[in-house]
Parts: sequence; C-alpha cells; structure tokens
Amino acid sequence: MATNWSLTIDCAHPAKLAEFWALALGYAEKPAPTGFGSWEEWFSHHEVPEDEWDDGAYLCDPEGAGPHMSFLKVPEPKAAKNRVHLDVQVGGGRETPWEVRWPRVAEAVERLTAAGATVIREEGLRGRPDHVVMADPEGNEFCLV
Repeated sequence: MATNWSLTIDCAHPAKLAEFWALALGYAEKPAPTGFGSWEEWFSHHEVPEDEWDDGAYLCDPEGAGPHMSFLKVPEPKAAKNRVHLDVQVGGGRETPWEVRWPRVAEAVERLTAAGATVIREEGLRGRPDHVVMADPEGNEFCLV
C-alpha cells in the first residue's frame, strides 16, 4: 500500500504563492479540518497566535487525486537551485503528440508568466521545443511539459 504524502514549499508569502500554484495546477484552497467552519476557527481553537495565522496556506486537488500542498512562511530567502521540482504536465505529458501538447504548453507559459512566473529557458528535443523551465514568483523552478 502506498503512503499518502503532501508537498511543502517554504516561502516568504504563503498566500500569494499558494494562489499562483492553485492557478498553475487547478488546485483549490484546502477546506478547514473537519469540525471547523474556517481555518481561523481552527487556529483559534488550537491557540495559534493571530499574528501567525498568515504564516501558512494550504491547497488540495479538488478531485482528491493529487497530493495536498502546504506553503509555510520562513525567514530566509531561497538560496540555491531546487533539488526537487515539479513537472507540470499542462500539455498532457510526453505521451501526448507534440502537435497537441506544445500549444498547450505555450498557452500555459503565457498564463503563468502573467501570474508572476518567469521563463528560465526552453529545452528542445529532436529539433523542436520540448518543455519550458520556469520559476514561480519566489524563484522555485518547475517545468511545463
């Protein structure tokens, strides 16, 4: 049996970065834990100081298939290249014909650039574009395939 897992991203601005990744992945804000009407109610119940309520943001796949994501505020800035990154398969992945996949990738590049991402480089394969390496608004690298 597989173990459930989630992805946590350290960042300076959890809500802003969660908003970006919700757009990039089609995710939604994770509902408050069972028995609580809101995250604020949960924070209050667990005596989390109010000045820490914006220190995290939480996303989930609305269809329940993908892992949950957490964005946690940390004081230090990103210092080096990611050792782990996401391959966001907006084009359907490499098993999708290039003629179908590449226009989807190009559209996602435009949409995510407008949302604050930056293009690092475009990678090619067999003489045509294959994927785009990008960075989210806080500099975390990811690929659009």
